[in-house]
Amino acid sequence: MGNQQILIPLEIKQADRDTLLIRWQDGHESKYPSGYLRELCRCAGCVDEWSGAKRFDPSEIPADIHPLQIQGVGRYGIRVNWSDGHNTGIYTFQYLREICPCAKCAR
Repeated sequence: MGNQQILIPLEIKQADRDTLLIRWQDGHESKYPSGYLRELCRCAGCVDEWSGAKRFDPSEIPADIHPLQIQGVGRYGIRVNWSDGHNTGIYTFQYLREICPCAKCAR
């Protein structure tokens, strides 16, 4: 992997119904609102693989969206079973760190 840091979560849990919390090995803490995370799903059903365009209208995501179940996928990511029935997206740890919505990461 060269100079690229391996991103390892120490803890992944629901902080509350609307927030996924990840504590990373480097000490960083990420809090992902459920709607934000659902909107950023990159599965083939949500994003056109050729153009990168969204295949759904984000305004159609229910305001009360929340995870029903979070499953580990190998040693590289998670799959979320959402309350709207969606469950095909895999969020890699690398991607989750890239989309961390905290002020420090947004810079």
